[in-house]
Amino acid sequence: MTYSLELLAYSIYLPVSVLLTTYVSHHLFKNGKIFMLDIFHQKREIALATNTLFKIGFYLLNIGFALRIIKIYSINNSTQLVEILSTKIGGFSIYLGVVMILFILFFLKGRKASRTMLKDKMQNI
Repeated sequence: MTYSLELLAYSIYLPVSVLLTTYVSHHLFKNGKIFMLDIFHQKREIALATNTLFKIGFYLLNIGFALRIIKIYSINNSTQLVEILSTKIGGFSIYLGVVMILFILFFLKGRKASRTMLKDKMQNI
Protein backbone atom coordinates (compact mmCIF):
# COMPACT_ATOMS: atom_id res chain seq x y z
CA MET A 1 0.00 0.00 0.00
CA THR A 2 2.83 2.41 0.85
CA TYR A 3 4.44 1.99 -2.58
CA SER A 4 1.25 2.88 -4.46
CA LEU A 5 0.65 5.99 -2.31
CA GLU A 6 4.22 7.17 -2.94
CA LEU A 7 3.82 6.55 -6.66
CA LEU A 8 0.53 8.46 -6.58
CA ALA A 9 2.26 11.34 -4.77
CA TYR A 10 4.98 11.49 -7.43
CA SER A 11 2.44 11.31 -10.23
CA ILE A 12 0.59 14.29 -8.72
CA TYR A 13 3.62 16.36 -7.66
CA LEU A 14 5.51 16.23 -10.96
CA PRO A 15 2.72 17.46 -13.27
CA VAL A 16 1.60 20.09 -10.77
CA SER A 17 5.12 21.51 -10.37
CA VAL A 18 5.67 21.57 -14.15
CA LEU A 19 2.25 23.16 -14.75
CA LEU A 20 2.90 25.81 -12.07
CA THR A 21 6.29 26.60 -13.62
CA THR A 22 4.77 26.79 -17.10
CA TYR A 23 1.91 29.04 -15.95
CA VAL A 24 4.18 31.46 -14.09
CA SER A 25 6.72 31.47 -16.93
CA HIS A 26 4.08 32.20 -19.55
CA HIS A 27 2.75 35.25 -17.74
CA LEU A 28 6.11 36.53 -16.53
CA PHE A 29 7.79 36.44 -19.92
CA LYS A 30 4.73 37.52 -21.89
CA ASN A 31 4.76 40.71 -19.86
CA GLY A 32 8.57 40.74 -19.67
CA LYS A 33 8.73 41.40 -23.43
CA ILE A 34 7.62 44.97 -22.74
CA PHE A 35 10.53 45.48 -20.34
CA MET A 36 12.99 43.89 -22.74
CA LEU A 37 11.87 46.11 -25.61
CA ASP A 38 12.33 49.13 -23.36
CA ILE A 39 15.72 47.94 -22.09
CA PHE A 40 16.96 47.35 -25.64
CA HIS A 41 15.44 50.60 -26.98
CA GLN A 42 12.82 48.87 -29.16
CA LYS A 43 15.38 46.62 -30.87
CA ARG A 44 12.89 43.80 -31.22
CA GLU A 45 15.20 40.95 -32.23
CA ILE A 46 17.64 41.32 -29.34
CA ALA A 47 14.84 42.00 -26.85
CA LEU A 48 12.89 38.89 -27.83
CA ALA A 49 16.03 36.74 -27.99
CA THR A 50 17.06 37.87 -24.51
CA ASN A 51 13.55 37.29 -23.20
CA THR A 52 13.60 33.75 -24.63
CA LEU A 53 16.97 33.03 -23.02
CA PHE A 54 15.68 34.25 -19.65
CA LYS A 55 12.61 32.05 -20.12
CA ILE A 56 14.76 28.97 -20.78
CA GLY A 57 16.83 29.78 -17.68
CA PHE A 58 13.63 30.17 -15.66
CA TYR A 59 12.43 26.72 -16.78
CA LEU A 60 15.78 25.07 -16.08
CA LEU A 61 16.10 26.67 -12.66
CA ASN A 62 12.60 25.90 -11.47
CA ILE A 63 11.98 22.49 -12.96
CA GLY A 64 15.48 21.50 -11.82
CA PHE A 65 14.64 22.63 -8.29
CA ALA A 66 11.29 20.78 -8.39
CA LEU A 67 13.14 17.61 -9.38
CA ARG A 68 15.83 18.22 -6.77
CA ILE A 69 13.29 18.27 -3.93
CA ILE A 70 11.15 15.43 -5.27
CA LYS A 71 12.05 12.86 -2.58
CA ILE A 72 8.91 11.68 -0.84
CA TYR A 73 9.33 9.39 2.14
CA SER A 74 7.02 6.69 3.40
CA ILE A 75 3.31 7.47 3.12
CA ASN A 76 1.03 5.29 5.23
CA ASN A 77 -2.43 6.71 4.53
CA SER A 78 -4.35 9.21 2.44
CA THR A 79 -4.13 11.88 5.15
CA GLN A 80 -0.34 11.76 5.00
CA LEU A 81 -0.54 11.87 1.20
CA VAL A 82 -2.50 15.12 1.28
CA GLU A 83 -0.24 16.63 3.96
CA ILE A 84 2.97 15.73 2.14
CA LEU A 85 1.68 16.98 -1.21
CA SER A 86 0.48 20.20 0.41
CA THR A 87 3.91 20.74 1.96
CA LYS A 88 5.77 19.92 -1.27
CA ILE A 89 3.55 21.90 -3.62
CA GLY A 90 3.12 24.76 -1.18
CA GLY A 91 6.87 25.02 -0.62
CA PHE A 92 7.54 24.89 -4.34
CA SER A 93 4.89 27.58 -4.95
CA ILE A 94 6.55 29.88 -2.40
CA TYR A 95 9.95 29.25 -4.00
CA LEU A 96 8.47 29.92 -7.47
CA GLY A 97 6.95 33.18 -6.23
CA VAL A 98 10.30 34.34 -4.85
CA VAL A 99 12.08 33.48 -8.11
CA MET A 100 9.38 35.30 -10.09
CA ILE A 101 9.83 38.42 -7.95
CA LEU A 102 13.61 38.22 -8.48
CA PHE A 103 13.12 38.07 -12.24
CA ILE A 104 10.80 41.09 -12.07
CA LEU A 105 13.49 42.94 -10.10
CA PHE A 106 16.04 41.98 -12.80
CA PHE A 107 13.71 43.43 -15.43
CA LEU A 108 13.27 46.64 -13.43
CA LYS A 109 17.00 46.95 -12.74
CA GLY A 110 17.77 46.43 -16.43
CA ARG A 111 15.20 49.05 -17.36
CA LYS A 112 16.65 51.55 -14.90
CA ALA A 113 20.22 50.91 -16.13
CA SER A 114 19.08 51.28 -19.73
CA ARG A 115 17.37 54.59 -19.03
CA THR A 116 20.40 55.87 -17.11
CA MET A 117 22.68 54.90 -19.98
CA LEU A 118 20.39 56.58 -22.52
CA LYS A 119 20.18 59.71 -20.37
CA ASP A 120 24.00 59.87 -20.09
CA LYS A 121 24.31 59.36 -23.83
CA MET A 122 21.90 62.22 -24.52
CA GLN A 123 23.79 64.55 -22.19
CA ASN A 124 27.08 63.83 -23.98
CA ILE A 125 25.65 64.84 -27.35
